[in-house]
Amino acid sequence: MARADDDSWDLASSVGATATMVAAGRAVVSRDPGGLINDPFAAPLVRAVGIDFFTKIADGELDLSDLDPESAPRVQANIDEMAVRTKFFDDYFETATAGGVRQAVILASGLDARAYRLAWPAGTVVYEIDQPDVIEFKTRTLDGTGAEPTAERRTVAIDLRHDWPTVLRDAGLDPKAPTAWCAEGLLIYLPPPAQDLLFDRIHALSAPGSTVATEYVPALRDFDPDKARAATAVFQQHGLDLDMPSLIYHGERHHPGEYLARHGWRMDGVARSELFRRYGRTAPEPDPDNPLGEIVYISGRLD
Repeated sequence: MARADDDSWDLASSVGATATMVAAGRAVVSRDPGGLINDPFAAPLVRAVGIDFFTKIADGELDLSDLDPESAPRVQANIDEMAVRTKFFDDYFETATAGGVRQAVILASGLDARAYRLAWPAGTVVYEIDQPDVIEFKTRTLDGTGAEPTAERRTVAIDLRHDWPTVLRDAGLDPKAPTAWCAEGLLIYLPPPAQDLLFDRIHALSAPGSTVATEYVPALRDFDPDKARAATAVFQQHGLDLDMPSLIYHGERHHPGEYLARHGWRMDGVARSELFRRYGRTAPEPDPDNPLGEIVYISGRLD
């Protein structure tokens, strides 16, 4: 189903199902004792959502060799990327808090469990923003496992298309203190004007010393929906009605690093292939049929 201005979802449908897909990737990576991350909450959350394909991946019940020869390497490449992507944002928060930042905001938090699994310094407040049903589901599921946050976790149950800055301030965010902002895996699901508005709002709420991390997908400019459907056909093969191309807003948009730089932020970027090398991993071979191409991971600071 094509996106609409007032569409909604749960964690088993539409954009919400992509959060479950990402969590399944984190669960696989976390089973590797020499892996880059450890997310013990990913698998329980995926199981609770109940999408059979993702549950089998998260629990190791589906061997990638069981997939067709075209799908298997793509699924493996996505899992490998989840490892380095998650590590990038984990390191980002560690660096920000080591520098004294004590309030963090995770935008479109989905099944992100960083408030429970990272070693936050004492006094850190982590704000999670997402749709009310998503927030309620994750909170209830993790409470059921006995999980305890490692920081003060404050949930902000609101759609990012609404006035989330007001609700975030009401939840306790101090715009006069530095904030670490995270927009992971979010921008491709926003229309270009909404992306600009998101960063305008972040900037308006940010004191000097604030930081931000996100990613940029240059290939959205020339995004090919047919190629994307072919690349994600494995979902339909396993009974999952997830039409990825219909969820993504493509076409021209601002480079988020350049956009924020014009607002006074000092921004840096690292390409996905370089990120693999940084973390001692072998980067996947370039896939000409990958509709998202080379992703650039971006972070920066407001002086």
